[in-house]
Amino acid sequence: MAARTALIYSNRFNTFDYGADHPFHVQRYQLTYELMMAYDLIGTVGREVHDYPLATEEALQGFHSAEYLAKLKEFSADSQPRADFRFGLGDVENPVFEGLYDWTLLGTSGTVEAARMVVEEGYDIVFNLAGGWHHAHRAKASGFSYLNDAVIAINSLLRHGKRVVYLDIDAHHGDGVQEAFYDTDQVLTVSLHESGIYFFPGTGFEREIGTGKGRGYSVNVPLVAHTDDALFMKAFDEVAFPLIAAFDPDVLVTQLGADTFRTDPLTRLEITTHSYSYILRKLKALRIPWVAVGGGGYDNMNVARAWTLAWAIMNGISLPPRLPARFQGLIKGLGYQNSMLLDAMHWAQEDDRNRALDAVEKSIAAIRKTVFPVHMGGHGKSAR
Repeated sequence: MAARTALIYSNRFNTFDYGADHPFHVQRYQLTYELMMAYDLIGTVGREVHDYPLATEEALQGFHSAEYLAKLKEFSADSQPRADFRFGLGDVENPVFEGLYDWTLLGTSGTVEAARMVVEEGYDIVFNLAGGWHHAHRAKASGFSYLNDAVIAINSLLRHGKRVVYLDIDAHHGDGVQEAFYDTDQVLTVSLHESGIYFFPGTGFEREIGTGKGRGYSVNVPLVAHTDDALFMKAFDEVAFPLIAAFDPDVLVTQLGADTFRTDPLTRLEITTHSYSYILRKLKALRIPWVAVGGGGYDNMNVARAWTLAWAIMNGISLPPRLPARFQGLIKGLGYQNSMLLDAMHWAQEDDRNRALDAVEKSIAAIRKTVFPVHMGGHGKSAR
């Protein structure tokens, strides 16, 4: 039986602007939608959700402080540049612009709606393109993130009595989400990311495993530069997949950032569509109700290719390896020369790869020692 799926997309995703020199470009959403249409994935599979209710103030305050939310609203209403570094607002990384609050609330509300549709309407998979703001903290913007949509949506799932796995495959550690659930055993957070030794946000090490009741419920696999497809799949297969199965969640929430790709301008991992789609196919095979959100990716064509692949996999569709001719014509006018959807499996250079292999094996060994006993004892599943 085909999965019951929905894609959350709004034309309003493209009406805001971080600034011409900022690495985050909202045009990624329209480009992704255009590629989905070119592959005939729009209007033929899944439900499209273009309008949805905005998250309530009460829902936002389930994680964010009232003072922080008030400052976001105040700055959002002003056409003049503003800054308040106590809240991480107004620097180069987290610019303030008119309509900022509306923009971040729109994306956040899409993730909350995705969670509602899975729990209340019985959808198998709902994908919100404009989600994935995993760096936002309780009272501080960080890493281009102002509201933490995943935390707010997961809180709504917890209110329904659900146990949740949050899996983050973005190149950056999902620090804001980990922070929110660091002391609970109702949410298992798993993040595969570039190592914080030299990379933003400087967190996400193997020793960060949670505290109190949450000890063993935060899992981090830091990957060093030049980690390639085979090593990314190894980290997923030997850490993330068995822990997800052992935890046996009611709902799976995934952040699907595409900044792991080897041509991303901000990162040094060497991932391609090969391992990215491998992970998505394995997640789909679990048949766990699934809320998916976008995330990072600073090459717009990588983002469009990754999320189009994700939507196809969610709907059980195999796509041809070349981009549709009409889409190639469209993007050439925008300065892109891409012709392929799918990449061949990539192997890093031998010396680089050996260092990356050593690092991932050390991480896996540490996690097996500290985290696996929490989940693999007894009957092989986390206690409910």
